Amino acid sequence: MTSRFTELVVDCHDPERLAGFWCEVLDFKVIDRSEGKVEIGSWEPTVEEVRARQMPPTLVFIRVPEGKTVKNRFHLDVSPIDGSTEDEVTRLLGLGATKADVGQGPDRNWVVMADPEGNEFDVLRTLAPRD
Repeated sequence: MTSRFTELVVDCHDPERLAGFWCEVLDFKVIDRSEGKVEIGSWEPTVEEVRARQMPPTLVFIRVPEGKTVKNRFHLDVSPIDGSTEDEVTRLLGLGATKADVGQGPDRNWVVMADPEGNEFDVLRTLAPRD
């Protein structure tokens, strides 16, 4: 018997806003929405595909009344695919992200950021082809 990692759920105040932000960051699309919930992904899961092989998980944003109070226990890492890390950080700042300090110190080869509701994530090295 085995399980599949199918969704990552994010508690938030504004599911539509965060889903829109992460769609822009990851080039995902909304695949489901209902009252207080928005699911986004790079594909639309079917039971058959999920059973056949591990596929990328979707992100589900669910409205909750309480706010974020401490540093995340886990977070997403993103890697730019068609530009520099610095260019991606600039793009994400324009989408509403902020730089965050979680005690990472200077001289790191990644940038800690926070989405519009303060959830930390890292921008790692670029995966763009070198010229």
